[in-house]
Amino acid sequence: MYGDCQVMSSVGGNVVVNSDSLFSSSIQNSNFNFIPTMPFQPFPSMKEEDGMLRGKEEMESGSGSEQVEDKSGNEQESEQPTKKKRYHRHTARQIQEMEALFKECPHPDDKQRLKLSHELGLKPRQVKFWFQNRRTQMKAQQDRADNVILRAENETLKSENFRLQAALRNVICPNCGGPCIMGADLGLDEHQLRIENARLREELERMCCLTSRYTGRPIQAMAAGPTLMAPSLDLDMNIYPRHFADPIAPCTEMIPVPMLPPPEASPFAEGGFLMEEEKSLALELAASSMAELVKMCQTNEPLWIRSSESEREVLNFEEHARMFPWPQNLKHRTELRTEASRDTAMVIMNSVTLVDAFLDAQKWMELFPTIVSRAKTVQIISSGASGHASGTLQLMYAEFHVLSPLVSTRETHFLRYCQQNAEEGTWAIVDFPVDDFHQNFHPSYPRYCRRSSGCVIQDMPNGYSRVTWVEHAKVEEKPVHQIFCNYVYTGMAFGAQRWLGVLQRQCERVASLMARNISDLGVIPSPEARKNMMKLTQRMIKTFSLNMSTSGGQSWTAISDSPEDTVRITTRKITEPGQPNGVILSAVSTTWLPYSHTKVFDLLRDERHRSQMDALSNGNSLNEVAHIANGSHPGNCISLLRINVASNSSQNVELMLQESCTDQSGSLVVYTTIDVDSIQLAMSGEDPSCIALLPQGFMMVPMVSSPNVDAPVEANSSEPPSGCLLTMGLQVLASTIPSAKLNLSSVTAINNHLCNTLHQIEAALSGTLLCAEPTTSTAPPKP
Repeated sequence: MYGDCQVMSSVGGNVVVNSDSLFSSSIQNSNFNFIPTMPFQPFPSMKEEDGMLRGKEEMESGSGSEQVEDKSGNEQESEQPTKKKRYHRHTARQIQEMEALFKECPHPDDKQRLKLSHELGLKPRQVKFWFQNRRTQMKAQQDRADNVILRAENETLKSENFRLQAALRNVICPNCGGPCIMGADLGLDEHQLRIENARLREELERMCCLTSRYTGRPIQAMAAGPTLMAPSLDLDMNIYPRHFADPIAPCTEMIPVPMLPPPEASPFAEGGFLMEEEKSLALELAASSMAELVKMCQTNEPLWIRSSESEREVLNFEEHARMFPWPQNLKHRTELRTEASRDTAMVIMNSVTLVDAFLDAQKWMELFPTIVSRAKTVQIISSGASGHASGTLQLMYAEFHVLSPLVSTRETHFLRYCQQNAEEGTWAIVDFPVDDFHQNFHPSYPRYCRRSSGCVIQDMPNGYSRVTWVEHAKVEEKPVHQIFCNYVYTGMAFGAQRWLGVLQRQCERVASLMARNISDLGVIPSPEARKNMMKLTQRMIKTFSLNMSTSGGQSWTAISDSPEDTVRITTRKITEPGQPNGVILSAVSTTWLPYSHTKVFDLLRDERHRSQMDALSNGNSLNEVAHIANGSHPGNCISLLRINVASNSSQNVELMLQESCTDQSGSLVVYTTIDVDSIQLAMSGEDPSCIALLPQGFMMVPMVSSPNVDAPVEANSSEPPSGCLLTMGLQVLASTIPSAKLNLSSVTAINNHLCNTLHQIEAALSGTLLCAEPTTSTAPPKP
């Protein structure tokens, strides 16, 4: 196995550099030795609040300086280091009289101050300082109020800007009927050609109509144009050069595959903001929801009962209804199915960093790329005092997904509230529904309502945090494909175990990204290049996750009418940077395997085992030339692989970028081919966002029993039966022409490729393939 960074000295070399002693740490796993030395920021001090309290005391007592005003300068200098200032606290009557005058005249003159000082038995200087401090305090309060209003206006303007941009993208040209391109993106000549084409098309249709009227037979208005994809097209599977077993014959039949719809307007409904009269109710619900979450995290039986079958904690709904009755003035929908789960784990990130990530929608998406597909902060209702996160209440929108088109996404608006318990040293983040008392939010389908879900975070030594997660939601029943029924209905798809598993893994990844104590990176020349490589694979994971689900309303088509068939295909027209431009054909298939997800993960992430499967390697071997550890598990890593094909030369080297990760909730292997120039661009420190990636890969989730048949169990096996759902996702650059049509032979070829891949994976897991002919690779097999 590899240490934290075991690489080839050069892309084409064979010398292996072992750096097992690069790092020293108390953690025994050599793949993640750098984690305990990570510099984490401690809790911020409360100096600003202390200063405000001290200023308030000085305001009530006047100024401490007048207590020594009668002394000479030398006496003051001599007594200043030895004596403390004595503060005189005003009486309630004095404060009341000064407040009354302040309301009438915030800036009293000398006569008014002298008169008031005689009436209250104070010195004029004390009265003067009190009014100065009172004006300062009032100005600070006004500034904070203005700041909150400006933030809300800023969020409103951002949302309005987003809606306007989306509307501009959907503008249709009145002359040619095509999409309207703003500014100088469309040249004058091309625009004139579009208008001329629209005019000629109308003229042709008119002439064909007249001709058919006189001849008595229909005439086709527009003859079929040249085929956009050549009959001998080899689909670029973006793995390595290959030829499918099934030749792609000429075919004029077009399969109706839905294209990804154009970008919609803002997913937030018009008027989707809380009014002033609703904010007080939202704050009351925030306090009660926070109390409910904390009790659900801390209370065991009888609220939570451990299931004897799954060994997971199950919520006692009757006890929960007794402990937390839902307010009578709010709608309570009993027709929805309830999902509830709880789990606890240690993560390598301090509480302050975690809270900051949860309150920032973009950071939250990056922390959960395989769960949160879209997120947005719609409105900041309340911000913490002095910029402190505690007390923050904000309205948010989110879309959650599973990496399969067979499971519908879940969209919801909710309120997120953050609170710190300084005595216990904990932070709590709670999400609770907003659509129960706010009518302007259009419900999603299926209906999905988060009820007091979130986590309690407690700081631990060495920058770790103990996180207790509760996921409690009500969801409308909707038909789920039979292969995912158990996964969804048991709460594993969107449960606390999956959230915490991804959080643990992503926190380790962030720690690896921030590591600075790596001295030798081999072909990776610097820590900056290492960070760029990790950012590139992070974008690869995010792109793969979005493209393999129904996120954003993406629709998929079933190839077969059989209800047991799990193959789904879709096409997307890509014009933005970051992915190859043209028509992308995506295909996804899911199957159940009688093997644990860790066993399947170990097979697919291992380039030596994978090279023995022709469907995945085309007979070529793979050699790892760079390795970056992403976590304590040896499988959580980034690999740069060289594809050993006959066409390789010093001028033509084919590479593959791969990231593999695993946790208790499942495993993921994602990879894409990449050229040497792109790798050199990333390693040179340049922005890697321009590099086009077309990732594909495998997702494995644990599933003990088969959805259709009983799992085979060996007679002499003492271990409990195990199994997993394997989802394969492929993406193909079908054509570089955005207006190209997809022909049926291309779909048949990619479907057959999915079937062949599955058969070879099953054979490899059963041992029949790995025990056959040895691979052509010269590298020894891993133990």
